[in-house]
Amino acid sequence: MITKNKNIVSVIAHVAAWVCFFTLPYLVFFPRMLDSQYTMSDHMFASIVCNNVFLVVFYYLNTQILIPKLLMQEKWFLYITAVISSLVLFLIIPKYIAGIVAPPEIRTFQRPSLPNTTGRNWQGRKRPLVEPFNMAIFFMVFTVGTCVAVIQRWLKTEEHRKETESEKLNTELSFLKSQINPHFFFNTLNNIYSLAIVKSEKTAPAVMKLSSIMRYILTETNNDFVPLQNEVDFTKNYIELQQVRLTEKTTVNFDVIGNVENKNIAPLLFIPFVENAFKYGISTKSTSEINIHIESLDNKIIFTSSNSIVKSENNMMENTGIGINNVKRRLELMYSDKHVLTNTIKDNIYLVHLEISI
Repeated sequence: MITKNKNIVSVIAHVAAWVCFFTLPYLVFFPRMLDSQYTMSDHMFASIVCNNVFLVVFYYLNTQILIPKLLMQEKWFLYITAVISSLVLFLIIPKYIAGIVAPPEIRTFQRPSLPNTTGRNWQGRKRPLVEPFNMAIFFMVFTVGTCVAVIQRWLKTEEHRKETESEKLNTELSFLKSQINPHFFFNTLNNIYSLAIVKSEKTAPAVMKLSSIMRYILTETNNDFVPLQNEVDFTKNYIELQQVRLTEKTTVNFDVIGNVENKNIAPLLFIPFVENAFKYGISTKSTSEINIHIESLDNKIIFTSSNSIVKSENNMMENTGIGINNVKRRLELMYSDKHVLTNTIKDNIYLVHLEISI
């Protein structure tokens, strides 16, 4: 339906443009036409009609065939030859057809300032073979047509480039999400496996929490944006699932400030940072602390996390993990210059601060 409407508008625009173009000479010479002594001969009228028809044919020949097939294919010689040939034909064919349809009238007159001593009549001047006015009109139609065709071609190419870029971004985002999910499940299943090994009573609740998390990922993360409330609930479920395996030596604080309703955010942006906090910030031998904070302002969402750095030979803080790299890339794609992400280490505490403008 949209394509049909665009075609109708395009046809109307072309018709209106040609009407304006063909009536312009009449508007210019309108005062002269009001002179009662001025009359347009049949031959002149036929010449105008033939010239206009030829110009219309040449315009669409140039824009629809010559430019796409020759100019855009960089066949310069053939294109220039075709244009020059069209000019020659324009100077000959309309005049020839007009002469057949309405032969030119031969007018005779005597010079008013000199007596006619010979009795011969002076014939009116013959029209020159090449008329500068017709050549100017031809080159104007040629220039306008070429400019319009080239601009349309450029706009179409630009639109196609944007569509391709958008499709590429969507594909990349889907790929990033597909990487996040297995990475997340791998760590979570390891936690539940550890509970199952010791036959902990926490195993069944942990499985239920994992089921809730899986349902969220399967049903909502296919969308580009999800309600902020759902993302907060998802983060809370994940934290509670991780707490199942923790000892009393680890303290976890999770708080949400502000109104999280009626706001949307890209899914799975917080979880890689929360996951890293639990992966690198807990210990069974020494005390450790994890703090997760989400604040919702009028036009901004702030996420912060901090965790103690627990050092061991096989467990060092790394900023190049799959989850962190993916969330950084997704922030670049979806929020571009609308986010600020910093991660620092201070007094053996790893800090993450993320601000997203909405």
